[in-house]
Amino acid sequence: MTRTVGIILIVAAVVVGLAGVVWLLSEGSMTGGGRALGLVLLFVVLVGPLAAAGVIALTRGRKEIAEQAAAANQRKILDMVKTRGQVNISDVIIELQSDMPTVQDMIYRLVGMGVFSGYINWDEGTLYSAEAASLRELQNCRNCGGELSLAGKGVIKCPYCGTEYFLP
Repeated sequence: MTRTVGIILIVAAVVVGLAGVVWLLSEGSMTGGGRALGLVLLFVVLVGPLAAAGVIALTRGRKEIAEQAAAANQRKILDMVKTRGQVNISDVIIELQSDMPTVQDMIYRLVGMGVFSGYINWDEGTLYSAEAASLRELQNCRNCGGELSLAGKGVIKCPYCGTEYFLP
């Protein structure tokens, strides 16, 4: 919607600008100084603000589209993990047509929002869904048996094999 408003404002600025220029140049009783002043006022008061508002709205519209696409990809990740229980990261990358750093960032954002709990083994490349209650009681790594340590807000990491467990 914002993008459409931006396009409409830019088109309106062009139409108003062209109409104003045609009128000012066709007006026979105006002096050269009057035409110049009219052109300056036309662009400063009408065309400039309309075009600027259109560009701002168009930019915001593009940003909204990008945010919606990122949210859709995050929903896809959640759906894949919830329905399958475990997902290979390579499958996520292929399905989202993305790359490893982007997928990793999306997973961390989901953890930060508190909508994903589970764990991931980056070496194996597998993302696991798990119940939050079972993760809170977790003291040893499910992958290698090593003692787990807190790695950040909502993240427990095995220092031996690199498996990360995400808490809500």
